[in-house]
Amino acid sequence: MKCVGMQYLEAIRLLKKAGFSPDRDIYITFVPDEEIGGHAGVEVFVKSDVFKKLNIGLVLDEGLASPGAEYRLFYGERSPWWTVIRSKGAPGHGAKLYDGSAMENLLKSIEVIKRFRTAQFDLVKAGVKAEGDVISINFVYLKAGTPSPTGFVMNLQPSEAEVGLDIRVPPSADPEALERRLAEEWAPSSRNLTYEFKQKVPVVDTYGKPAVTVADNSNPWWSLLGDAVKKAGGKLGKPEIFPASTDARYFRELGIPAFGFSPMANTPILLHDHNEFLSKDEYLKGIEIYESVIKELASYHGNTIDDESKAEL
Repeated sequence: MKCVGMQYLEAIRLLKKAGFSPDRDIYITFVPDEEIGGHAGVEVFVKSDVFKKLNIGLVLDEGLASPGAEYRLFYGERSPWWTVIRSKGAPGHGAKLYDGSAMENLLKSIEVIKRFRTAQFDLVKAGVKAEGDVISINFVYLKAGTPSPTGFVMNLQPSEAEVGLDIRVPPSADPEALERRLAEEWAPSSRNLTYEFKQKVPVVDTYGKPAVTVADNSNPWWSLLGDAVKKAGGKLGKPEIFPASTDARYFRELGIPAFGFSPMANTPILLHDHNEFLSKDEYLKGIEIYESVIKELASYHGNTIDDESKAEL
């Protein structure tokens, strides 16, 4: 995020100007392609020898704006399972009553998926779960029809059809149960349906644990971050699961603690919307927050839960 990137740079400049000398190394990284999965950015970076030599103890990545006075902080995120479901069936003449075409077959699955989607959304509306704690499904495209020179043939049902799904899976979900649902309910082979993942990000780290960062006082980083925000006159809200995906997942997959945090309180959530903005006062306040956070984290001398787990390994 442009505002966060500039706040980091200004906070570092002010700390250096004040003569602050960190006890830990501080790295600021600007990488490409986060919006399309980070495959040519952080994913490549974390696999490099350059990254391994940095010996990273904690990562801060982007968060979200908060309409209220508390800053939002994220300790995990939902994993994208970009899925394509394909249907095949015998072509039928449009004038006949016919329910065996690929289109009709796929629509049956879409109705089942819609019911699951609605049930998940109802949990959020009822306040039972937060947005980041449910499985979300968005229909991103539907492809079918028999092409003609002027568009599509209007009196012939197609023999093939497919739908693209943007599925986001929280780390608390059972991935095996979800894939069984895909195979048995949403794309059963008994109805000539198949599915494939265009992208399937795991919900666990390389050690088989949920890919989340501990967000309580047993994690010194968590306590330090909260204290630093408080010292700068701010307050953290209840830790959350990020509803979308960020580059932080690549660090969490390695077992490295990572928090999503952007100091943007009293700001409407306008992700990629027209006129997405941050007020001058909140921008300047955010620089103060980052000064405090960076100073606190870079001065910590004790062990972390990550250090201890690595020692056990």
